[in-house]
Amino acid sequence: MRRESSTLAFSAFMALLIGSVGIVATLATNSQAILLDGLFNLIYFCVALVTIKVSKLASRPDSDSYPFGYSYFESLVNLCKGLLILGVSLFALVDAVVALLTGGRMISAGLAVMYALFATAACSLTAWVMHRSQRHVHSPLVVADKFNWQVNSVISAAVLAAFCLVLLFEHLGWQAVLPYVDSVLVIAVVVLCLGVPVRMASQALQELLNKTPDETVAEPVRQAVARGLADIETQEVRVRMVRPGRLLYVMVHVVLADDHPQSSLVSQDRSRQRIEEEVRQYYSPVVCDVVFTADKRWAAPSCGLLVEKPP
Repeated sequence: MRRESSTLAFSAFMALLIGSVGIVATLATNSQAILLDGLFNLIYFCVALVTIKVSKLASRPDSDSYPFGYSYFESLVNLCKGLLILGVSLFALVDAVVALLTGGRMISAGLAVMYALFATAACSLTAWVMHRSQRHVHSPLVVADKFNWQVNSVISAAVLAAFCLVLLFEHLGWQAVLPYVDSVLVIAVVVLCLGVPVRMASQALQELLNKTPDETVAEPVRQAVARGLADIETQEVRVRMVRPGRLLYVMVHVVLADDHPQSSLVSQDRSRQRIEEEVRQYYSPVVCDVVFTADKRWAAPSCGLLVEKPP
């Protein structure tokens, strides 16, 4: 948890640093592309402060107030991140289109290139640190931050390339083109990167709505449950699962055969432990609840997927 908090704190500090430099650079260059980059990072810094708090909450056990733990807060934070970035992107897109239709805007290309060099280096360094931290930290908050910094690195590199073109155009004397470069750059960056906040918000929303995880997670878990029940004769096994944030919650209803002898609680607990151990080979942290019954109605409704035991 300390490593996760320190990693997220580093991300927040870098967002504040780049955002502050970006706002100052905007005043000096009159570039809306730099303003967009600065706003991205300042917003991300504000959300990062909440993210650090949520990362500490997510590691706590459940309580009377939150009987299913705090993992849903992680999904909520990622949803807010996605929506905030999407909102800033759309605002910048509209502003760039208006500027483009009203004659564009001139920028100070020399200072803009210096900022873009700084931002590209800082974002790339932060993305590398976040990637390296995943060797020791398994957190959806860190993963979301890593994707953000990767996108920031690409955006900053594209801004750098565009500002270098402005210097080239100035050298060639193409004065008529110069006012439009900044607005075109903002539009291109927003259109190319719009999918990132949309995917981030969409995934977080699905988690909040208790949607079953992707099959890359769900299918191995079903197979693990089937192996855990391989030596038990059953009528039906239904598996339901959700993944809020980093926690996978698995509910298994096992309908025993009609002629199955009444098992003791001790043997049922051994079966539960065997199922959990099989599931943990594929995913952790996990909460695995296993219910044994002889009546199919306790496994209803039919939204739980049937599990076939291996031959």
